[in-house]
Amino acid sequence: MLLILVVPVLGQLLMVIAGTAPLDVVLILILVEMLAAMVVAFLWRQDLERLRCVVTGEPTDPPRLPEIERVGTFLGQAVIRTRERLALLEVQLGAEQAILEHLPEPLLLVTADGTVQRTNEAARQTVGADTAAVLRHPLLRGAIDRALATSTPQAADLLFAAPVTREIHAMVTPLDAGLFEERHVSVLLVDHTRERAVERMRADFVANASHELRTPLASLIGFVETLQGPAKDDLPARERFLDIMAQQAARMNRLIDDLLSLSRIELSEHQPPQGKIQFSELIERTLAAFEPRIVARGVRLDLRLADLPPVAGDVDQMAQVLSNLFDNALKYGREGGVITLTVEAVAGLPWPTRPGVVMVVADDGAGIPKAHLPRLTERFYRVDKGRSRAVGGTGLGLAIVKHIVNRHRGQLTITSEEGQGTRFSVWLPR
Repeated sequence: MLLILVVPVLGQLLMVIAGTAPLDVVLILILVEMLAAMVVAFLWRQDLERLRCVVTGEPTDPPRLPEIERVGTFLGQAVIRTRERLALLEVQLGAEQAILEHLPEPLLLVTADGTVQRTNEAARQTVGADTAAVLRHPLLRGAIDRALATSTPQAADLLFAAPVTREIHAMVTPLDAGLFEERHVSVLLVDHTRERAVERMRADFVANASHELRTPLASLIGFVETLQGPAKDDLPARERFLDIMAQQAARMNRLIDDLLSLSRIELSEHQPPQGKIQFSELIERTLAAFEPRIVARGVRLDLRLADLPPVAGDVDQMAQVLSNLFDNALKYGREGGVITLTVEAVAGLPWPTRPGVVMVVADDGAGIPKAHLPRLTERFYRVDKGRSRAVGGTGLGLAIVKHIVNRHRGQLTITSEEGQGTRFSVWLPR
């Protein structure tokens, strides 16, 4: 404002020099003009500060200069409208984020170089630390590259073998480049493992049931025909045949129970368990059911249980693991021998380096030839078919153990020496 006064002041000074205006009058005018300019500049500066407060939303008095007041009113209304729109956008963005966060399928936001910018809760739960391994899958990497190159959605069917077999359908969608500083794609992972497992379960159940039930069913039919015919009035033969029929029926019942149990386990094998296992309670509850058989075979128990904190896992499934292993030890261990049950914390060789717990069930029976050890967890695999059927085995117990341990992201090892006994070890992560 003071700079604006330069022109009239120079003009007035020139008038004094030319003698057309008295000096004292001109000096008074210049002084008045400077004071007026300073007042206006002061008011202008105050109004600009008030205008800043209007824009930032701070409390202030209205500007004093009329033009500044009109500008302030306009800016104030514009700020209010902008804030309302921002509030609405925040609400909409929050709703969209909540929807993405609660999607049941894993969703990842990935840059062109493979960097994960964002994940939802499902991705963090199911993929977790394995995100990099998932994105390195060649089929998924190819789908991402094609989506970025063609700007069209792509899809890929992925198969992961570890830690458990999983079948994933990946849908890759390129995102508008204007939304980000660099190009992004969204990767939606749809887990088809359960659906594929159901399909295989149906086929396997029919095949296994038809194969394994054929022999006992044929025996039942033969005995029924014999009882209806030649042995109709033979009381001793009828008693003997009925006893054999009851055994065959019980065998079929055990077989069907084990097949159904194995099928249920396979359906949930890709989902990590969420519960907690207290080994002392688990062992006490499980062994109580075996007490009559322990007494009948004269077996001595050697329990070596460390005091351990709870471990993540499914209590009922781990009870089934212990039951199957202990049942094998009773069936194939030495009568009057010793069964050792050990639970201890471990870390390092021969187990993974991260902290874990090992449960060991060992017997002092005849042992298993080394050639059979790699196949013991196969369905219906028996080292001695005659002896297995004689003691009521279905050939599915160790297959069930293997799948339960896989679900718990653990490890199962079997060691044996002929004449020395067999040792089953189950490692679970802590």
